[in-house]
Amino acid sequence: MESRRAIVQRRSILALFGAGLIGCSQSAPRNERAKTATPNAGWQEASFDPDGDQPDGQRAAVFAPEGSADWPVLVALHGRGEAGRGLDAGARGWRDDYDLDLVRERLEKGELAEADVHAMLSDTRLASIRASLSASPWKGVVVACPYTPIPSGHEPKDWAPFGSFLSHRLLPKVAEMKKGSVDSNATGIDGVSMGGRWALDLGFAMPEVWASVGALQPAIRVEEAATIADRAASASEKRKQKIRLVSSAEDPFLEPTMALAKELEARKIEHQLIVTAGPHDYIWNRGPGSAELLVYHERVLRGLSPPT
Repeated sequence: MESRRAIVQRRSILALFGAGLIGCSQSAPRNERAKTATPNAGWQEASFDPDGDQPDGQRAAVFAPEGSADWPVLVALHGRGEAGRGLDAGARGWRDDYDLDLVRERLEKGELAEADVHAMLSDTRLASIRASLSASPWKGVVVACPYTPIPSGHEPKDWAPFGSFLSHRLLPKVAEMKKGSVDSNATGIDGVSMGGRWALDLGFAMPEVWASVGALQPAIRVEEAATIADRAASASEKRKQKIRLVSSAEDPFLEPTMALAKELEARKIEHQLIVTAGPHDYIWNRGPGSAELLVYHERVLRGLSPPT
């Protein structure tokens, strides 16, 4: 018999799907805390004309400051809430709505504190991140944030257009912006909720493009875990990718995320699973979401071990 906790989580997931809010459960409130970060420093924006893959065109915000030519590259995908607010709002989601700059500046200083993650990371986790930064100081990662479309489905034919845009149009533009090449051995993909699901689909479908694959509170179902793990196993035959999953205690996708981790383990696919405190909402994106997004990929794409 299904447990009461599982029933509650399943109903929560269905409610999110039914309301069309796979990403964040409320509109993004004005973010006063982000004002403490240096506004838009190092960010560039790009517009892409419509084509067969992206008939409505595309936008991307890219953090590629001077001196980033040899930095690794991370493609970061936003959640469902931004997808309903237009191309520009979506592209700027990580920058303007998720406190990415504030958290990044704290990581650069090696001073990530409890308040920076809204008390949703444990003391042990914070100490591990700070220890990693002390041993190997932060050097930087280029972050490319495209508008993330609402998926029409979760089969290869549904992934192909957006995947083609990322690999054939966005990444070459990122190379131009950072004034250096984009090396597939130092390029990762990650995202939150809807974006996390996209990251899993595209990350395992295109292992030749992505050296690291992450997913934050990914919008997946328990019954999909085995299929996604099978795709990860197929990808591993072509390339050993760095894989990291993150969920939280109040995330309606906690059970599916843990199921995916279990299926990966059964297939002996190395991965990291992090479970934090907190809900499936903007407040989580602005704390653990941004911190775990940045610190994992900056570490592994430089050949370093991630905080454990």
